[in-house]
Amino acid sequence: MRLDKFICQSTEFSKNQASELLSAGVVAVNAQIICDGSTQVHENNTITLNGSVLTPRAFRYIMLHKPAGTICSNVDEHYPSVFNYVHIAYPNDLHIVGRLDADTTGLVLMTDDGRWSYGITHPDKHCPKVYRVGLSRPIADDVATKFTMGIALQGESQLTLPASLTLLSPKDVLLTITQGKFHQVKRMFAAVGNRVVALHRESIGSVQLDITEGQWRYLSETEVQSLQATTTQTTTLNTTTQTTTT
Repeated sequence: MRLDKFICQSTEFSKNQASELLSAGVVAVNAQIICDGSTQVHENNTITLNGSVLTPRAFRYIMLHKPAGTICSNVDEHYPSVFNYVHIAYPNDLHIVGRLDADTTGLVLMTDDGRWSYGITHPDKHCPKVYRVGLSRPIADDVATKFTMGIALQGESQLTLPASLTLLSPKDVLLTITQGKFHQVKRMFAAVGNRVVALHRESIGSVQLDITEGQWRYLSETEVQSLQATTTQTTTLNTTTQTTTT
């Protein structure tokens, strides 16, 4: 975590006030005065302000059922922010873990733990995400095979990673992907001559959406750890596969 962010998460100070404290030379990391707010600090560091040890607030992990017509942003823009639904202290400390388009509904995760969210969203982690997809026309018989093999998206030089397709009805499917490219689900179906008319995220890793639209709740410790374990295991498996192939 950046030192200036650590100060904010350990006190009532704003980022600007944290910068002033750093410039004043009253912040130390392991007994060494540090004035640069971008300095990375870790859990085993001792950080003091005017000689008093700082202890950050506990990290928060939140599930939200995102309604359509909202945006995954900390502020209102053309559409209202999803943060309007979450009424807690220090909301500006939170960030979205894997954004959804304004017209997409379903599971959104929020946290102030950057390391945890990195493990879910980084492309190398391959965290599985399941979407329920409504289509404009019946899906062709060969689409599931094409998605398993990987397809070429417009403007992309590499094929998509293997994706799993489950047919619910001719125009209603479940799609599991492990990437998070820009508008990926919509572009995948466009590449096979279809169009997404409804998109809803049902799960991320082993965490299933289980609350009604517009509601939120904290993740359980088991859910937090399961997502961390999912990304760690997937990364290990991918590394082993690459080593074996090489």
